Amino acid sequence: MIEQSKQLFDRAQKSIPGGVNSPVRAFKSVGGTPIFIDKAKGAYLYDADGNRYIDYISSWGPMILGHAYEPVVNAICEHAAYSTSYGAPTKLEVEMAELIISMVPNVDLIRMVSSGTEACMSALRLARGFTGRNKVIKFEGHYHGHADSFLVKAGSGLATFSIQQVPGITAGVANDTLVASYNNLEQVRALVSENKGEVACIITEPVAGNMGCVLPEAGFLEGLRQICDEEGIVLIMDEVMTGFRLAPGGAQEKLGIKADLVTYGKVIGGGMPVGAFGGKLEIMEHIAPLGNVYQAGTLSGNPIAMIAGYITLQTLKENPSIYTELNEKTVYLKNGLDKVLKAWEQPFIINQFGSMISIHFSDHPVTDFTSAASANNKIFNKFFHSMLDRGIYLPPSAFESWFLNNALSYEDLDETIKAVEESLKTIN
Repeated sequence: MIEQSKQLFDRAQKSIPGGVNSPVRAFKSVGGTPIFIDKAKGAYLYDADGNRYIDYISSWGPMILGHAYEPVVNAICEHAAYSTSYGAPTKLEVEMAELIISMVPNVDLIRMVSSGTEACMSALRLARGFTGRNKVIKFEGHYHGHADSFLVKAGSGLATFSIQQVPGITAGVANDTLVASYNNLEQVRALVSENKGEVACIITEPVAGNMGCVLPEAGFLEGLRQICDEEGIVLIMDEVMTGFRLAPGGAQEKLGIKADLVTYGKVIGGGMPVGAFGGKLEIMEHIAPLGNVYQAGTLSGNPIAMIAGYITLQTLKENPSIYTELNEKTVYLKNGLDKVLKAWEQPFIINQFGSMISIHFSDHPVTDFTSAASANNKIFNKFFHSMLDRGIYLPPSAFESWFLNNALSYEDLDETIKAVEESLKTIN
């Protein structure tokens, strides 16, 4: 029963656009009523009606250690007693910056902001200011937040709602945003050639998480690095999702690629609203007050976000075995899903990298937005609700990666695999 969720959703629609503060939460893609969460602990969510769900969203990534992780909660409570904001520098900001730099070798300086969108927007502006060029290359289906330049053929919520032309985006912004297919180096080379000397940056999710989990093909990221080196283009890695989730040094460490600028969010806030962008000294020194590229934020470096992120990152740095455990759990889940889906005798693809995973009901590999969009997402919608009825909370869109947290037990994984087996029996 979700009576309280239904009542809250009806109430919310009278005061909040669509009843939600982020579109994908509205369940429009999958249909039905969104679940209103009352609390969470470890691997579990509890809704307003008291129902328990095994969580595979992890607040879209940041709760890598599980919900209400005690050291983080205790640190937040302690620092909240000092004040929730100062609008002035703190020692904690310095310690947070030093910790990130110690974990990511190609980050010389880092600037804290309040969201992943703000981080990507600022990195883009910095790349333009550094190069003196205006155009940016992004990839179809990649989502870098809702700044104007990034909403041209974006993934995630826009893909969910089939919005590929966004009202409010000017022709000038659209013309300066060049779009290629993910994993297609030839398209990137063609765009660079057609816009010789005009491209400021290439921005990419190293492992895509906004059209499901989609992995880079061998040589793709290396090819982007080579193109950027040859053409004086800034390579921006959007690690808002993958940063500190896939390895202590993020996807860059895991994949052996070094970007010029990197954006962060999610894990670095331990669940609090936060973002950051950083990179090479020669580029970062163009940011005000060192340089003339302006960026500012009243709540940047907020002490509550900083302490939550600091404790989370310090835990991950001191306990790298967490990444091994998470990967082993995700592979265990993948193998269990693969077994029951094969018995179903319908086409499917499972993409997995580290603790990110997604199921695509497709008869062909999912390597870019076109192949992700051509999967049978009507089946996914039925699958989502059948799993929800069995106490498994998946992302309410076929265009989102699942994120595992380390509080998940193997009993939870077995319960999930059993729920998948039961759910498939209900899908025609």
